[in-house]
Amino acid sequence: MTNDNTNDAQTYGRPTEPSPDLKDLDRLVGKWEVSGDYVEGTSTFEWMEGGFFLLQRVDFEGQDGHRIKGIEIIGHERPFGAKPSEEIQSRFYSNTGDTLDYVYELEGDTLTIWGGEKGSPAYYRGTFGADGDTLSGAWHYPRGGGYEAISTRVR
Repeated sequence: MTNDNTNDAQTYGRPTEPSPDLKDLDRLVGKWEVSGDYVEGTSTFEWMEGGFFLLQRVDFEGQDGHRIKGIEIIGHERPFGAKPSEEIQSRFYSNTGDTLDYVYELEGDTLTIWGGEKGSPAYYRGTFGADGDTLSGAWHYPRGGGYEAISTRVR
């Protein structure tokens, strides 16, 4: 009896390697200083072993002085043997009890993070600088509101 993990993965509909669109998010990997008119702090991205999920850890201080710490798990959702989702989805868990869902979309140098589902009126849209070490954009909220933020890679 042989143990061929590749065969097992294909039999159960599991991909044998991460999707190329997820690999495109590799440009986020590293530590970022985030500043803006609502939050200040750091955001760190790293790959989970296997490369199927990107992890983000945040440590922000909000405009009102409260601290926001959390972790986000980003990847293609694949519950119980189903095929991976078409979209890159995530869930953010915070020290304040929030569980927030997002959809990630990267087209060229433009990163859009949709709040909840793609096309949502709540979203972030930012653009990577030519050197890849800055990401400038803004969160937009329904009924007005939002905030601008600039992320700068820490080398």
